[in-house]
Amino acid sequence: MPENKLLYKNMTIEELIVLSQNEDYKALESLIRKIQSEVYATLSYLLKTNENLSDLTQEVLLKVAKNITSLKSPNCFKGWLNHIITNTYYDFMRKTKRKPETISIEYVCEPSNQGTKIDIPDKKIKPFEKCITSECENMIKNAIRELPEAFRIVIILREFQGLSYEEIAQTTNASIGTVKSRISRARIKLQESLKNYI
Repeated sequence: MPENKLLYKNMTIEELIVLSQNEDYKALESLIRKIQSEVYATLSYLLKTNENLSDLTQEVLLKVAKNITSLKSPNCFKGWLNHIITNTYYDFMRKTKRKPETISIEYVCEPSNQGTKIDIPDKKIKPFEKCITSECENMIKNAIRELPEAFRIVIILREFQGLSYEEIAQTTNASIGTVKSRISRARIKLQESLKNYI
């Protein structure tokens, strides 16, 4: 049994998807484990507070589990997952009458260009360094949460999801020029917000 668990743990996302689509529930469980922190992190930047974060993360993961057989190609998983995350966020905003900006979400299935990634801190760092890093992460998260929604979404899709400008344009139903402009303005706003700390 532990050997079996290790086998799934070492599989790629694509391998787990194929097995999950063939009703291998252990593979599906392992797939959900692999993506849950990414889903949680993405939603934590989209939402203004952490109040509904766990519930929405669970909702996204449940939708992935229920609909995995509808995914046509494992290579499209990132775009497909991103589609579920953003739609779940918009549904939540509508239900709670928080009036999100109307940005139409479209399914994107193209190989993603690697965008700039924000490094996740190493868990082996010393407690003092960990405290500083954690404080810094909180300041960045709060600054991102304060951005207007249109800016917040594009910066998250670019910096955290690693989507290309073209993919973001398709996902948000905006022109590439608009996407670049929003990302640029979001970065300027973040630099202003964080200039005393970073």
